[in-house]
Amino acid sequence: MDRFLRESAAIAQVELIKLVRDPTEVFSRAVQPVLWLVVFGQVLAHVHGIYTGEVGYLAFITPGILAQSVLFSAIFYGIAVIWERDLGVVHKLLVSPASRISLVFGKAVSAGFRGLVQATVIYLIAFFMHITLRQEPQAILGVLAGVLLGSGLFATFSLIIACIVKTRERFMGIGQLLTMPMFFASNAIYPLDIMPGWLRAVAQLNPLTYLVDALRGFMIVGGETVHGYGVDFAVLLAAFAVLLMIAVKLYPTLVE
Repeated sequence: MDRFLRESAAIAQVELIKLVRDPTEVFSRAVQPVLWLVVFGQVLAHVHGIYTGEVGYLAFITPGILAQSVLFSAIFYGIAVIWERDLGVVHKLLVSPASRISLVFGKAVSAGFRGLVQATVIYLIAFFMHITLRQEPQAILGVLAGVLLGSGLFATFSLIIACIVKTRERFMGIGQLLTMPMFFASNAIYPLDIMPGWLRAVAQLNPLTYLVDALRGFMIVGGETVHGYGVDFAVLLAAFAVLLMIAVKLYPTLVE
């Protein structure tokens, strides 16, 4: 276990050094949540077309936009792995003493830290837009835990896609094809109760739904989860574990 943690930490450190040296991608992706909250959220808040109970629509959508930001930044993480394959980095990693699970888990951890940047951006936007969010330390820690887990989950899913398609062009097409359906087939911008039955069934199978549910409970003042924190985190952990095992099996095929 100690070796696994050290190897994973080393991989995550390398990825974080890249992020510090070139944070352009992370900050460019921060533009999207700004548009969703400032434009889309404000419009629907004035229309009153979506019933969110006693919670204002802007407060209701803020955790959903954070989850969306986590999804969008993590789902394209795999393209960096394809670049690494083309540069020969993946070959060097695979012949190193580090185990495959450490290589994949370390990358998932580094994706989690990218998600924390997105969370910081969302909190800043909410502050300037006067959206009231919970400020208790345990609530913020819960948000950070959810963001780390969600980012790792979707980044691992992205790695699996990269191992299957193997080219940047195909990856971009599939990544764009998957992100919007996953986003709209979730409770990010509307509650499960107003969905038609077939869409609600799809949303129940979508890990993003459980991430949004947990974030909504931690972030909204007086907010509650639909499924409960235990169920939300259990589903996310189970999905991450399954995807991690698949990614570990497929990662060496990236160089074939």
